[in-house]
Amino acid sequence: MSKTGAIEHAAETSTPRTTLVPPPWPSAAANAPAASAPPSPLEASLDAFFIPDFCAPRMVFAVVLIAELVALTLTLARPDAPFLTELARISMFLQWLGLTSAGLLCYSRRWLARLTVPKSSATVFVLLLLNTAVISELALWLGTAFGTGGIVSTAFPSDHWPFLLRNAGICLIVTALLLRYLFATHQWQKHLRAEAHSRIQALQARIRPHFLFNTMNTIAALTRSDPKRAEEAVEDLADLFRVTLRDSHSPLRLKEELELTRIYQRIEALRLGDRLQVSWDVAELPMRAFVPGLTVQPLLENAIYHGIEPLEGGGTVTVSGRVVDGEIELVVSNPVASKDPGSVERSGNRLALDNIRQRLELAYGGRGSLTVEQQPDRYRVTVRFPYTE
Repeated sequence: MSKTGAIEHAAETSTPRTTLVPPPWPSAAANAPAASAPPSPLEASLDAFFIPDFCAPRMVFAVVLIAELVALTLTLARPDAPFLTELARISMFLQWLGLTSAGLLCYSRRWLARLTVPKSSATVFVLLLLNTAVISELALWLGTAFGTGGIVSTAFPSDHWPFLLRNAGICLIVTALLLRYLFATHQWQKHLRAEAHSRIQALQARIRPHFLFNTMNTIAALTRSDPKRAEEAVEDLADLFRVTLRDSHSPLRLKEELELTRIYQRIEALRLGDRLQVSWDVAELPMRAFVPGLTVQPLLENAIYHGIEPLEGGGTVTVSGRVVDGEIELVVSNPVASKDPGSVERSGNRLALDNIRQRLELAYGGRGSLTVEQQPDRYRVTVRFPYTE
């Protein structure tokens, strides 16, 4: 039983719980880092803002790369000019313009995030237009300062108003396209996050009807024969629901996920008795590591439902884990009954595995994986994901 359940039980009765329960692990909330605290209103507004952080290295690299590609395109569009000289001239101007604009958006982002989308977009137009005017005036001043004649002076523009108006027009067009792209991308990502959050909540709220039905029948049978164990089963079921129905954004430590799995094991042990044995080999796992909720428990549920229950004499489920190359590896294996020609395989196994794959994909992208190894007498599922605390 979890620490929360133990506290609640202690408030109701002075008799300590002594059966079936290993010493409870500390709750994840006690060990959660400060970074897991709810974000401040400013951080929340920044996360919801459609303009990204242009101070991030990947955004700076993107600005430099795009500016250079535009410079190359404009140079190729002027075949009458010397290629290298024209490329250097346009690249120098666009790199200065791109980097200063990125810096301006970076340092004004906190202020812009407090405005509405129309107001922030209009402000971005004004800021980038002013920055373009300043950089253009600087280029004109440098051209005047170097004087006329020579290779250096030809690298700077000489026509004042046509140069300013042309750059202002290009700035307005590029800014409009940029804002439209950033807003559409942000809305698309927001939709994906909302859909992912809904799928996570649906999976966390899901407990198989047959499991709940069997548990309630077991509790009803124990109510007369062994009231103490029936009370423990009710508390375990309450703890299981408390964790599985919690907010999907709450941090979940590996120790809490394993505790949840052991709660499920104890409930199933009341029904299956000695037919169910579970061998735990998780001493090498870092219990402070984060793990997507409902990762190990559904694997144990599958192993019991599809592996142990069909066996007349039951069997042993093995749960092991270790850290390999900076990744956590969890393995759940169980014996399987030999298939008779007329036997029907139980459904639901692939659905649960697909759900876990979705959770790993949502949490880690391509860095999380779930693999299945099926042998004639053994079924083995391996889950790997990055080790983070």
